[in-house]
Amino acid sequence: MGMTIDRDEVTVLIPTLNEAPTIQALIQDFADHGYRRVLVIDGKSTDGTASLAEKAGARVMVQAGRGKGNAVIEAFRAIETPYVLMLDGDGTYAADDADRMVLPLTEGYDHVIGDRLQDADKGAFSRLNFAGNYILNRLFRLAHGRFLFDILSGYRAFTREAIAQMTLNEEGFGIETEISVEAVRNGQRVRVVPIQYGRRPGTPTKLNPIQDGYRIAVTIYRLARMNNPMFYFGLIGVTLSLIGILVGIVVVVEWFAGITHLPLTILTVLLIMVGIQIFVFGLIGDLILSFHRETMAEIELLRQEQGRRE
Repeated sequence: MGMTIDRDEVTVLIPTLNEAPTIQALIQDFADHGYRRVLVIDGKSTDGTASLAEKAGARVMVQAGRGKGNAVIEAFRAIETPYVLMLDGDGTYAADDADRMVLPLTEGYDHVIGDRLQDADKGAFSRLNFAGNYILNRLFRLAHGRFLFDILSGYRAFTREAIAQMTLNEEGFGIETEISVEAVRNGQRVRVVPIQYGRRPGTPTKLNPIQDGYRIAVTIYRLARMNNPMFYFGLIGVTLSLIGILVGIVVVVEWFAGITHLPLTILTVLLIMVGIQIFVFGLIGDLILSFHRETMAEIELLRQEQGRRE
């Protein structure tokens, strides 16, 4: 049986940038559902978002840095309640889903992700956005070993302990990706629940599907360096070796035609050798990471056993 929700133990975190058309109604909607602790962290909006949020009863912080990532990181440091419910301020997420998001935390989960892709309004996603989400979620599974359904969702719930485990550095829209990576890296219990996702009733989206999609893909790959070195270094090694093989094919074809390419021959050998070395480096890194995880798991078991004895 799950526990009941004490909504006063939940801080609703809303990062905003020029969300005047939606912010007051959103805050009021959460208040109507019993969530009165609302923290709006504003990215220096020019349309009066901060003052409107204060009038609606929210606590307002103006972020020091720029970008959604910095806003989330700064807000996490200021929150002291046991639970945090985070969502965008553009009106696409609904307070009706708040209890569904928070309840798993009272049942022992560390992190809850709202899955937009199951019940989304048909007009909320363009075909490009939907395809991009599909590709990025599968790339995440390949790079980090877990399928979280909707890694780019902005509707999330956390325990304070889960947030404390995370090392976050992303400044922009890559913050959701980094949060997902940190959840996997720390072995957090993650629950994915379907949520409503509607069309933006206010300002136009700040997300550029091509540019930001590319940045997120790069973030997924870059963060795999510590979480999945076999994938990170293996991909580099295989790519270099394949290039070396292709160059080698050209060298062999030209050699049969009576043309000798000594520099290309040397390049072929170097590319294949370096590629193999990097691949082996990834393999060694993966073995070290596996050993580290096993060691940490044993230490955690010892701590739990010692706690039970005390």
